Amino acid sequence: MSGVRCLTLLGALLSTQSDALAQAVGSDDGQIVEKVEISILNPSADPQVNQRVTDLVRRNINIFPGKPFNRSEANLGVSRAARQAAIADAQLDVLPGQTGGLVVTVKASLGEKVLREDRGYLLTGERSDLPVLFDREGTVIVGKLETLSMIYGNANAWYGRPDLFLAGNPLASGEMADEGASAWAEGFIHSGIYGLTPLGENIYAYGGLSGILSGSAGTELFTDESRYHIGVEDAYLGLVGGQTSEAGDRLLWNVSAGRKRYAIGDSMIIGNTASNGDERAALQSNPRWAADMLVLGQLRYNNTLAEAFYLDPDELPVVDSQTRMAGINLETDLGLGFNLAGSFIKVLESDYSYFALTPPDPVSATLGRDGLQVYDARLNWKQPDGQFFADAEFAVQRNDNFDMYATAIAGEVGYQFQEIPWTPLISYRYAQFSGDDPATSRFERWDPLLSGGNGEQWVQGINHFKLFQDSNLVTHRIQLRLRPSPKVELVPQFWIFTADSGTNLGGNPALSFLGSEQLGYEANLTGKWFISQQMMVQAHVAATFPGEAAKQAASGDLDPWWSAMAFLRIAF
Repeated sequence: MSGVRCLTLLGALLSTQSDALAQAVGSDDGQIVEKVEISILNPSADPQVNQRVTDLVRRNINIFPGKPFNRSEANLGVSRAARQAAIADAQLDVLPGQTGGLVVTVKASLGEKVLREDRGYLLTGERSDLPVLFDREGTVIVGKLETLSMIYGNANAWYGRPDLFLAGNPLASGEMADEGASAWAEGFIHSGIYGLTPLGENIYAYGGLSGILSGSAGTELFTDESRYHIGVEDAYLGLVGGQTSEAGDRLLWNVSAGRKRYAIGDSMIIGNTASNGDERAALQSNPRWAADMLVLGQLRYNNTLAEAFYLDPDELPVVDSQTRMAGINLETDLGLGFNLAGSFIKVLESDYSYFALTPPDPVSATLGRDGLQVYDARLNWKQPDGQFFADAEFAVQRNDNFDMYATAIAGEVGYQFQEIPWTPLISYRYAQFSGDDPATSRFERWDPLLSGGNGEQWVQGINHFKLFQDSNLVTHRIQLRLRPSPKVELVPQFWIFTADSGTNLGGNPALSFLGSEQLGYEANLTGKWFISQQMMVQAHVAATFPGEAAKQAASGDLDPWWSAMAFLRIAF
């Protein structure tokens, strides 16, 4: 058993890579756009004029349903739209959507000016121009300033056994949350500038540069060390262009390179392209998303998108796996409410190791992420003019260097009751990430790669995710989405967690070998108050109940893990 103990200790180091991925909080950046609406505040009596203006706005803002939202780039697009001859003004409005994403509305006012007057705080000194700093002759510069302050508390964290569930974890130091009550405070300031300038007809150069100051104080999940960190977040340049034919067909291309956020779909495979916590602080508020390097090329023709990318995630230095990957992503609107997508990802290099009880095939191969291939297919459906929706995703992982066949499957169905108070939306999601079968030489354990997002995406369980990430895991989730008012949202969830295999090498070392498939249960409630376009409050309470597998690992009974959190986010 000495060899198994060695593997278990090594697994402690590798499992912390996912431990550093906390639940994303309520910034609208990165959330999926559900719908894009163009509203003309003073419509013309001629419907064709209104339609031309609507199309003009859409061509300039470059915001599409199904893609992650970027507020700074959206502000650039809206400012560019506002400079068009037929438009006197345009404003951006972002509200929560029905299914957890965003509804992005551009409110335009018609005008007769041939040329738009210069504007921007640096030119006019008018605070009402913010976040636009400079807008002259097609060159637009916008500012970003976002702050978040959070308090977080636990009772009986790690089921009261951090000595067991954090054994060997390189992120753990000093005192940490345990069987008693504990709390800490954290927060960040994210500030930057983003710009766009014309290079020729229908060709623009753009870029962004920002930094984050983050800090934590108190007894958190891994340490009681007070600390702060300053670092660059966004730092990228790009070119974008396109044209619209006389028939109305739209072609758009975009290339960029640098430090930038990237996600595929709703983040089941790629979502968290940066890590937080440890020396960077702000473990739960999760301010950092930008990869160390993203090279991205995009081509969109009407409702079909093709992407090619190279990605180097920004991992914590203490657990940096040196993973580099490249891939392609295709998405198209089939009509009738259906959207189809597929991706292929190849890991070009990585030091991340896998563990198994049986030798690989061939036996000379080294088990690890290097050479991993991921094939992913996604299908989404939303009933046109109706309240039903359904999503499905299936992915397979193979490896160039040894026999590997790992799978992930997920499906969700839901319905919204619009005729009753609070318009409840109820959904059920099933997900399965394969575990390894020790009876075969084939390796079957799913590699979560950069899975994550937020607690309504692939952070599965507010507390439980910290113990068991998206690998060797089967989950059942029932979720409600309630709207007591247009600006208040309540999201209760109930989770059931089981294991796909009793062999869990590569996960939490204390749970390397499971005596039961029953991992646990969780009930949580998240509340969101969208006070204004600039300010929101979010809070949660969660209770996680250990399953038989955790109790057997602890050689005794365990009490539930409770947590509560609240934060205030202000964005200017």
